[in-house]
Amino acid sequence: MEVDDVAWLASRFGEKALTTAQDLPLRPDTLIADLATLRARYPGRDAALVQVVRGRRRLRGRVLDADRLLVDDASAQQATASRVAAHRARRIAREHPGAVVHDVTCSVGAELLELGAAAGIGGVLGSDLDPARAAMASHNVPGALIARADALTPTSTADVVIADPARRDSTGSRTFRLEDLRPGLFELLSVYAGRSLVVKCAPGLDHQRLRDRFGFTGEAEVVSVDGAVRETALWCGAADGPRRRATVIRSGGAGFEITDDSDDDVPVGAVGEWIVDPDGAVVRAGLVRHYAARHGLWQLDHRIAHLTGDAVPPGERGWPVLEQVPYSEKALRRRLADLDCGVLEIMVRGVDVDPDKLRARLRLRGSRSLALVITRVGTAATAFVCGPGERH
Repeated sequence: MEVDDVAWLASRFGEKALTTAQDLPLRPDTLIADLATLRARYPGRDAALVQVVRGRRRLRGRVLDADRLLVDDASAQQATASRVAAHRARRIAREHPGAVVHDVTCSVGAELLELGAAAGIGGVLGSDLDPARAAMASHNVPGALIARADALTPTSTADVVIADPARRDSTGSRTFRLEDLRPGLFELLSVYAGRSLVVKCAPGLDHQRLRDRFGFTGEAEVVSVDGAVRETALWCGAADGPRRRATVIRSGGAGFEITDDSDDDVPVGAVGEWIVDPDGAVVRAGLVRHYAARHGLWQLDHRIAHLTGDAVPPGERGWPVLEQVPYSEKALRRRLADLDCGVLEIMVRGVDVDPDKLRARLRLRGSRSLALVITRVGTAATAFVCGPGERH
């Protein structure tokens, strides 16, 4: 998308055209006909209209007020979810009261919207190397100071800098390789060394490798929303504090945070009344033992994230253990038939088993819903037949 496209889309003529475009299905099977319709009515602007409408649809449910934003499809894919951005804004306001925050890869401004709305933030700036995206951010975040600038060229003395490197390789595919981020992660860390910097990365980032191999000394915060891990954020510049944090955000309000400066002394023992699978943010942050210690749980095996105990932590999901059996498909098929199982949730850790393929081979015919936890305890694969998962 070009800057003149953005200016036209922001005009009253563009707004009316977007209303027309939003009524079209724009599905793969209708796209050619839909483009022809838009081209006939708005010659030269059809591609831009499709980009915005598809981008808005991608953002719905993830970014607030998505249907008023100017956005293209690629920026919509990387835009930070409003709830994650709002959490970060509140944390910055808490740790840096009155701070001016500069998003140096602001794209279309999704992060700026939450920064600007947060109480305690002293001011927000945005910049992006792409002139069209900077123009879209100016439209989306009225009153914000937006500039065109390279993230690797410091252009402000803001108290806190935020960066979100692109996570796609040269082919356009998603990447988890540290070396493929653009702008480069190590360049960002070098350019803003000594300053308060937050770098948003993919949830699959190997932050331990970053620490061990490249000397990263800041905090890695893994954030999930309603069970889906959204990102790993690297917080740089603090002299002390935790090095790993899991932040769990939930719609029901039962979210929590846990860090590596809490107790992690937990035993390994036999299965209790419940099996608990910690939130993905806890697992990816390497805080399973810390989580277990907080809630009086213990591990089935010191290498496996499945936890067990006699109670399920408030707000968490647990599976009531009915019995433990050696892992054998033949024995499981027979036992599940005896238990009249017809619907089976299967969870696997530490064992090379495809749940869908196993479920088909078990040939379930009953009427009862059960769960099966397959994991490694010591050197042997073990199965736990459980009742359906329950949220406590």
